[in-house]
Amino acid sequence: MAALKTQPTQIDVAEFIRTFADSEQKQKDSFELIEIMRRVTGCEPQMWGPSMIGFGKYHYKSERSRQEGDWPLVGFSPRKAAISLYVFSGMPEHEYLLEGLGKFKKGAACIYVKKLSDISIPVLKEIMKTTISFLKERYG
Repeated sequence: MAALKTQPTQIDVAEFIRTFADSEQKQKDSFELIEIMRRVTGCEPQMWGPSMIGFGKYHYKSERSRQEGDWPLVGFSPRKAAISLYVFSGMPEHEYLLEGLGKFKKGAACIYVKKLSDISIPVLKEIMKTTISFLKERYG
């Protein structure tokens, strides 16, 4: 089985944001997200792979395959098209958490926002707390 490509690295998070985020607004939002996620998780930010900032970690084992590995509890990446927020479990029973979030697009377990001011920060914090609880309950 191939190893996961997205692993924790020693890349400096602040330097990554200054060089990777393609606008002043994305840089500002990224530093604000760091503070929000740090407070919610109690964990320091760490680069995962070349472009994801993660907080905390858990070890998962897939129920459908033999894949397993470590992954951040929550995280984000200031990508060109939008900020990718890795804060949502993607579980149908958690869909209600997205109500009142604001302007976003959703992937399987990812939320995409153009800028942080488009969403409700209190709702984002609740999504993160629920996701973290879910992950800890499911994976220990």
